[in-house]
Amino acid sequence: MRVLIMSDMEGVSGIVVWNQVTGGDPMFEEGRRLYTEEINAAVRGARAAGATEVVVVDCHGAGKGWSFNSLIPEKIHPDCEWVAHHGWGRYDEMWETGCDACLLIGMHARDGTPDGVLCHTISSVRYRNLWFNDDLVGETGVNAALNGHHGVPVALVTGDAAVCREARALLGDSLPTVAVKKGLSRFSARQLAPARARELIEEASRKALTDPVSTRPYVPERPTTIRIELASVDQLADFKGRPGVETTGPLSVESRAGDWMTAWNQFWPRA
Repeated sequence: MRVLIMSDMEGVSGIVVWNQVTGGDPMFEEGRRLYTEEINAAVRGARAAGATEVVVVDCHGAGKGWSFNSLIPEKIHPDCEWVAHHGWGRYDEMWETGCDACLLIGMHARDGTPDGVLCHTISSVRYRNLWFNDDLVGETGVNAALNGHHGVPVALVTGDAAVCREARALLGDSLPTVAVKKGLSRFSARQLAPARARELIEEASRKALTDPVSTRPYVPERPTTIRIELASVDQLADFKGRPGVETTGPLSVESRAGDWMTAWNQFWPRA
């Protein structure tokens, strides 16, 4: 069994402020430690379930040279391999060579979620809302669609209670989730102790891969329209002249194509 783990920082127990997830900030090292240990818990669970290969992809854009490179190398579990400093959603080797399941660890809720800790969609200063056809999605939806394009189901989502609710609404009520904290506001939460959160993630990862529920890969209906509501009018300039992308309002653009991946590549070009 080959397992892909896609990870983010904002949904980790103990993390509640931007200083913990922004590269070089005073609290970033604390955030990195908490982040790495939750990923290790998922690796242990996957291995206990019989995974023969586990690849972890750091999907956190920390900025300041730390983007997609926030895990602590010396502390990463030895029973996995990991991908760092690669474009978000652009590591496709596992998908192309055969992946059985994906675990989404440390996820956060989409922008505008009242109880979503550090909630945002892709960028808190650029995007407000994102739709795949009629589905309002956050980054969990993006990761699910990336996997779904290759026929890979999401087997588990962990993060705050808000993103767990969001994931089940999109992927089905039977989706296994682990809520490691409950948002009291965007920058505060009632949380499980990190050690307890890791225990639950390890066990949920093992169980999700040992006795998988009937969660099907998420594939947006074809043809596909991706619609983005931007945070400010100056952001429209980023999309002008892109094939397949049209400005549809003072703060909105749409990317249309025969399938989701083509529409996504028009919106989010490969670097």
